[in-house]
Amino acid sequence: MANRLSDEMSNSFRSYCVSASIVLYRTIPDELRTCLGSLLSNGIDKVFVIDNSETNQLCSICPKDERVEYIFNNRNVGYGAAHNIAIRKSLAGGYKYHIVANPDIYFGSDVISKIVSYMNENYDVGQLIPNTLYPDGRLQYVVRLLPRPMDLFYRRFLPSCCTRKINYKFLLEFADHTKEMNVPFHQGSFMFFRSSALAEVGLFDERIFMYLEDVDLTRRMHKRFRTMFWPYVTIVHSHRSGSYKDFRLMLIHIISAIKYFNKWGWFRDRERELWNREIVEKYRKR
Repeated sequence: MANRLSDEMSNSFRSYCVSASIVLYRTIPDELRTCLGSLLSNGIDKVFVIDNSETNQLCSICPKDERVEYIFNNRNVGYGAAHNIAIRKSLAGGYKYHIVANPDIYFGSDVISKIVSYMNENYDVGQLIPNTLYPDGRLQYVVRLLPRPMDLFYRRFLPSCCTRKINYKFLLEFADHTKEMNVPFHQGSFMFFRSSALAEVGLFDERIFMYLEDVDLTRRMHKRFRTMFWPYVTIVHSHRSGSYKDFRLMLIHIISAIKYFNKWGWFRDRERELWNREIVEKYRKR
């Protein structure tokens, strides 16, 4: 079924046709303006703005532009479920590529064209994330090893002085981030997808409300396609790590982790151990 859907959709994709989706929930208006400006200045053909907020006040921030479609859910359906609304519209519209973007990102005007050129030349790449910086210029480690339960537990509940060694390995701090890497965990702040690959692999798992839905999808994509960290363009991501500061978000993160490990395995996950070992061996600085 998935392969047939992929074949049918691949015939309808228009060349250089890119859509994007942004999910809002009590989003800072200036961040949304900046993110939309980055996307539209890069020639994105369609931007779906999916609003999970309690009111539709953020609609006024969206420009009156036929390329922007605002969708108000009137409730918080979850991060992955909201993006799925847009991805289904993108697939139905025949867009060749789709970007899942956080509203707190921004980038220059030549980023998307360079990514599209790379994707057009590398048909085995299903997903890409570019080099990502914090606003102060520090490198953000957006590709990582597949998480083990203790990785998440230690990083959350132990003081930073006790997790340096864990982070060095888990966050791939040992790797050369000036070179591309094929890694099965992409942080969800900016996920550039080949639409035919999404049609084949499936969308976000809507059972995971928020957090780790990005790991789950990248992992499924990695089974069939290369999932690349591509450092030759750069974006900026504010990344406030809300679940480390907000107790409610922390609970959501824990529940999502339980669902993720129930799905893939807690302490017995042979695929995770195999892939993580291969990544460490391949990308340790040469």
